[in-house]
Amino acid sequence: MKNQCEGCGATLSPDAEAYVCSFECTFCPTCARKREQNCPNCGGELVQRLRRMSSYNGGERQAVGSPNSHAREWIIWAVSISVWAFVALAASWTIWQLYRTTDMPVPFRKILWLEMSQILTYAPLTPFAYWFAIRRPIRSGNWKQRVPLYLGAALLFSITHVALRGVTPYAIYEPKYRDWTSAIWNAHTHVFGIQWVALRRLFLNNVVDDITGTFTPIVLVAHAISYFRKFQERELRATQLEGQLAKAHLQSLKSQLQPHFLFNTMHSVSALMLTDVRAADRMITRLADLLRMNLESAGTQLTSLNKELEFVNCYLEIEQVRFEERLRVVFDIAPETLDAQVPLLLLQPLVDNAVKHGISHMIDGGEIRISSCVQDHDLKLEVKDNGPGIRPSANERGCGLGLRVTRERLETLYGEDQSVEMSSPPDRGVSVLVTIPFRIAPEITTKLLLSHGVVSSVSARSA
Repeated sequence: MKNQCEGCGATLSPDAEAYVCSFECTFCPTCARKREQNCPNCGGELVQRLRRMSSYNGGERQAVGSPNSHAREWIIWAVSISVWAFVALAASWTIWQLYRTTDMPVPFRKILWLEMSQILTYAPLTPFAYWFAIRRPIRSGNWKQRVPLYLGAALLFSITHVALRGVTPYAIYEPKYRDWTSAIWNAHTHVFGIQWVALRRLFLNNVVDDITGTFTPIVLVAHAISYFRKFQERELRATQLEGQLAKAHLQSLKSQLQPHFLFNTMHSVSALMLTDVRAADRMITRLADLLRMNLESAGTQLTSLNKELEFVNCYLEIEQVRFEERLRVVFDIAPETLDAQVPLLLLQPLVDNAVKHGISHMIDGGEIRISSCVQDHDLKLEVKDNGPGIRPSANERGCGLGLRVTRERLETLYGEDQSVEMSSPPDRGVSVLVTIPFRIAPEITTKLLLSHGVVSSVSARSA
């Protein structure tokens, strides 16, 4: 469980309210609202994190420190009073209707008070029985120790109920006066005194019903709620574990791409060191910019298409130092796609393949076209070159590391809602079309590509 917000960096206590995505990226409530409940790293939905469960009395678990804990206590009290009041009212109505059909009708008010003294006195006891069962549940490994404890709690429940009922004016029936009276105060003689015999008789008459009809159902409800909460917790933990595994897999794939493009770039630099030192120096400078961008995005899986194009443009500037006029690049980017959310290092391996397997094999050089558009709520990205195409003898461009890792990353991030299609048109060249869901990257404002020095070359060549 993370204890720091990935948005503002605030420290989150384990029992504080927080929101997590399927990759367990954690955000405070304020940052989650700012991002409209969407994770800026993976684009997944942010859901409220379950409260930490802490030890209680030798290993039992309970939720602690929740801001809603006091509210839940009042809810339990309110539910207990409401339920028992309804039962008392329903029982009174039923008995009153029954007496109306006889020759001895009884006033509804008297029946109501009688039933309330019997039933409503369960209301203050129910929350304590519920909390007892929640905090000391019966499990397969402790039932031998817990059963006697529950029997004792059930007897105490019945004794307390009898004591509460004994205080009411309808505790026991007094044959002498043919009326009900309290077990500690005689309303007819106005004498205070505890009638132990009457209380004992009341206990014996109620103990079985109290235990089987009231205490046991409360315990069963508490256990059912406890098991449901644990099931929810296990489901969330399983989801978080799957997210962690997927995140680790994505990070592993990303770590394969980083040295891959770095090796290729260093190879381009070394090729010029002995022939053109100044060009090699310019390449090293751009490589430093490229590494800076890579370090700034460390730990991030998703970015905006705008920033991804900036990264690709920096990489292409390095390659243009090497190939000079032999490498021509055209960007055809739809403005509405600039803020689209894309995986980091999505385009770079595709562009690298186009340079390595397409442009480098052409004496006169060639052209790489990078385009984007939105179609049917999907973002379509295409990297196309006019190189020699795919050789029938060896489909080397379809099984390279860059393209293979790209396919795996997209499958991990989007499942079946993505595709990578590679084709070789009859007029030479290779086209790679990537289709992913169109989503707007959170907290990213649209910027003109001109501010990054990308559209300048696009507009010039398109004109």
